[in-house]
Amino acid sequence: MTVHAKGELTRLLLPGDHCSITGVYLPIVRTGFRQIAQGLLADTFLEAHRIVKMNKTEDDESNEQEMSQAEAEEIRNTYNYDMMATSIAPEIFGHHDVKKALLLLLVGGVDRNPNGMKIRGNINICLMGDPGVAKSQLLSYIDRLAPRSQYTTGRGSSGVGLTASVMKDPVTGEMTLEGGALVLADKGICCIDEFDKMLDFDRTAIHEVMEQQTISIAKAGILTTLNARVSILAAANPAYGRYNPKRTIEQNVQLPAALLSRFDLLWLIQDKPDKENDKRLADHITQVHMHCREPQANFDPMPMNLMRRYVSYCRTIQPVVPEDLTDYIVSAYVEIRKEARNSRDMTFTSARNLLGILRLSTALARLNLRDTVVKQDVDEAIRLLDMSKASLNQSQQFTGRAQTATDQIFNLIRDIMAETGSRTVKMADALERCLAKGFNPAQFEEAIEEYEELDIWQINQSRTKITFI
Repeated sequence: MTVHAKGELTRLLLPGDHCSITGVYLPIVRTGFRQIAQGLLADTFLEAHRIVKMNKTEDDESNEQEMSQAEAEEIRNTYNYDMMATSIAPEIFGHHDVKKALLLLLVGGVDRNPNGMKIRGNINICLMGDPGVAKSQLLSYIDRLAPRSQYTTGRGSSGVGLTASVMKDPVTGEMTLEGGALVLADKGICCIDEFDKMLDFDRTAIHEVMEQQTISIAKAGILTTLNARVSILAAANPAYGRYNPKRTIEQNVQLPAALLSRFDLLWLIQDKPDKENDKRLADHITQVHMHCREPQANFDPMPMNLMRRYVSYCRTIQPVVPEDLTDYIVSAYVEIRKEARNSRDMTFTSARNLLGILRLSTALARLNLRDTVVKQDVDEAIRLLDMSKASLNQSQQFTGRAQTATDQIFNLIRDIMAETGSRTVKMADALERCLAKGFNPAQFEEAIEEYEELDIWQINQSRTKITFI
C-alpha cells in the first residue's frame, strides 16, 4: 500500500520498524495527459493523519502477553537445556549439537560499547554439508520460530536486496532509501539459504554487517548509515556436489577466509552411510510422514509459541562475566591457539573465536535466567566450538585407520620411483604393478587423478609418464 505522509509526520520511522497508521483511503487524481492514460480504474493511496511507532515485534502486536518472571522460572525448571534444543525442529532427526547452537543463536549474547567501540553480541552460524541433510529445513524452522526474522536465498539476493536500495519517489521525485532483508531483520535473525551461490559483489555487503552491525550507504547523493543488528544464519552446499575432506573449507564451499572467520560456529553436516544410524533415520522419517508429527519422545516438545515468548524474555537479561572467570577463559583460549598451531587443522583460530566463546557463554547464562556467567557456560561454549571444528577436520577422525586403495596405489608407485632412482615413472609399469597386487584399472585412475589434484605428481599430455614434483 502507498502511504503519503507530510509535514510533521515525516522522518518518524526507519526501514524495518513496525508502525500503526491512521488515515483516509483516497484515489490518486491524475491531471493532464496522465488522465488520458489512467483508464477506468484509479490507483489509491492512504493519506496519513496519525503514525504511531510500535517498539514490539509482529507477534507482540498480536496481543501476546509478555512473560512474567515466575512463568519463565517455571519453564526453566520444566525444560532443561537439552529439552529446549530437542524441541527445535523435532521432526528433524539428530543434529543435537547443531540444534543447541541454533538455540543460543535465538537467545544471542550481550552487546558491549566500551568507549564508543561496539562489540556485537549477535551470534553468526554457517551450516555447510551435503545435499539432503535438512539444512534448509532448519533455517525455515528458525525463521518461523524467531520473534523477528527474514528469509532469503543467496542467488535471489543481490547486494541491493540484502542491504538497501535507492528508489525514486513517484510523488515528490526525490531519491529515497528502501531497506533490504538485513535492514528489515534489525534486532532479529536473517536466514540466508544457498549462501555459496551469491555473487562476489553481493557477498561483500555482508562483511560490514557481520562485524560492525551497520550498513553504510553512499548512493545518489544519500550518505547515511543504517542499523543492521542481525544474527546471520547461513546454509551453504559444497562446490563439488559432496564435501571433499582432502580440500580446505574455502575450496569446498568457495567462500573467502575473511567471511568464514566472521562466523562464530561453522558446522559441517555430512551424509555418511551407517547401517544403525540410517535405520533410525528411516524409521523417524517414516513416522513423520505417516502421522504428520514427530515420533513420541520421552517428553513433550516445547510448543513454538511458548519457546518464542521464553526467548523474548531471555533477551531482556544482561548477564556479565565475573572477574574470577577471566583467567580461566584466557587460559582456555591460549590452549586452543596452541593446539591450532601444532595441528594441521583446516580451520583457523583468531581473536574472534575468543569473542565467540564470550557470546555463547552469555547466551547460555541468558537461557538459564542467570545474571552472571558460570564456569559450566564457558565449558559448554568451548565444547560447541570444538565440536564445530571437529566436524570440519574429518581427516583427524581417521588417524590410525587402514590404508585405502588410493593410499596403497600411491605407495606402490612411490616404491617404483625408489627402485629406479628417477622422479619419473612410466604409466604402464605403474599400472602393471598395481594390477599384479589385485587393484583394478578404475582404482588406479582414481588414485592418479587424486594425487594429481593435490600436486604430488604431474602427468604428461599423452598420459604415459608420472613425474613426482
